[in-house]
Amino acid sequence: MSLSHEFTVSDSATVHVGRVLALRQDQVVMPGGRCAGREIVEHLGAVAVVPLHEDATVVLVDQYRHPVGRRLRELPAGLLDVAGEDPLTTAQRELTEETGYTARDWSVLVDVVTSPGFSDEAVRVFLARGLTEVGRPAGADDEEADLEVVRLPLAEVVRQVLAGEIVSSPTVAGLLALQVVLTGAAGLRPLDAPWPDRPTRFADRLS
Repeated sequence: MSLSHEFTVSDSATVHVGRVLALRQDQVVMPGGRCAGREIVEHLGAVAVVPLHEDATVVLVDQYRHPVGRRLRELPAGLLDVAGEDPLTTAQRELTEETGYTARDWSVLVDVVTSPGFSDEAVRVFLARGLTEVGRPAGADDEEADLEVVRLPLAEVVRQVLAGEIVSSPTVAGLLALQVVLTGAAGLRPLDAPWPDRPTRFADRLS
């Protein structure tokens, strides 16, 4: 079976443009020649951080997520919603804003395409070490005002992942990737590691 078909777009229409995403409908040419409709959620992209203490505890946040109607235990994270800002800078700011920590050492841990069946959202997960507690800045609002910071052993949060208690995909990927890295089975990537799946289409709409 040939895998050389190019899935070209014969037509595209914008259905909705919001503050953090857009919805478009593409007509995609299939291998047999017919066109199939595909709805795509365009996203800004995001970063997440695994803050790791020297005692192998990690810092997470419990935060209300309205689409699922409950609080989820997650890595500190944020949208790439500042034009021209480097993902590392975004990650550093989000770490302090959500947890009150800064970090001395940063690496790229794992990249996640969260829902490739209908969205171009991608998340780069960083590992942050050499943590210093500086306190969260004043003025949190919306969901962040209700955010709770928790610090737990890595073994416990991995257990929570495998028990289905932690379900956020970047958090699951980041914690399990860290567990693998700490065994020596894989290494970390540098901060300038390529990120070919970082979404740009929605950001281009806003520029």
